[in-house]
Amino acid sequence: MSKKEIFRLMIGFRKFREKYFANEHPLYQRLTNGTAQTPKTLIIGCSDSRVDPAIITSASPGELFIVRNVANLVPPYETGGQFHGVSAAIEFAVVNLKVENIIILGHRQCGGIRALMINHLGHTEGFVNQWVSIAKDAKARVLAKYPDEKDEEALCRHGELESILTSIKNLHTFPFVEEAVKNNQLSLMGIYFDLELGQLMECDERSGEFKNIEV
Repeated sequence: MSKKEIFRLMIGFRKFREKYFANEHPLYQRLTNGTAQTPKTLIIGCSDSRVDPAIITSASPGELFIVRNVANLVPPYETGGQFHGVSAAIEFAVVNLKVENIIILGHRQCGGIRALMINHLGHTEGFVNQWVSIAKDAKARVLAKYPDEKDEEALCRHGELESILTSIKNLHTFPFVEEAVKNNQLSLMGIYFDLELGQLMECDERSGEFKNIEV
């Protein structure tokens, strides 16, 4: 990182501090005054620098519990292996924070889904390829639905949408998530952000169809 870029970030922090700490009743004083965080919504979004859930939703600090990873994926529940960053975050949000909503936030021009659909990465043993393979069933559904589709952009868009459905399906494999859903304590939602058009689409979990959200 260049010194110029570091300086720009420090100026940004100064603006942040003035906004949230310098007022007579600063927000962070209320957020840290003897109480734990109490967000109502967990958003599982992509690491893409253009798709910041807090910016997209105009949320204030303390409103959202956010997990970001390549291609906004949720792995299926399992207890083997060693490290489960996304699964741990889901467990903490549902069991400890008692969030009322989980949103899978997918988006247009997702590099992780492009790697899945088009296999541009080349090195098949890399971390990214292994990670996006979580959505390999989404790719299979796209290829089955659109066997004659040759346009890469169209295939990627279909993959971006289908992968959201895969993540929602995987959320249901977590026992504590499924229990909360059955007890009407938790709702699951799939949202797609088209960053080319500035539009949001919501998934109907039953039909698998996405419709524009009018706001």
